[in-house]
Amino acid sequence: MSGNSEKAQKPSWFKGLKAEFNKVVWPDKNTLAKQTTAVVSVSVLLGALIAVIDAVLKYGIDLLVK
Repeated sequence: MSGNSEKAQKPSWFKGLKAEFNKVVWPDKNTLAKQTTAVVSVSVLLGALIAVIDAVLKYGIDLLVK
């Protein structure tokens, strides 16, 4: 009996999912491009900052060990 109720719930779940996706406000092309540029720029800057900090710490530890 539980198998029948599970099959009955699947279509309503997909209908609910579709209804939720229709409620989403998708960004326009310009907004998407600006936000993508911002995310990539910040990611590159943070990656470079982490690399510099790592190099400085490695140099400092090498000085202490030798």
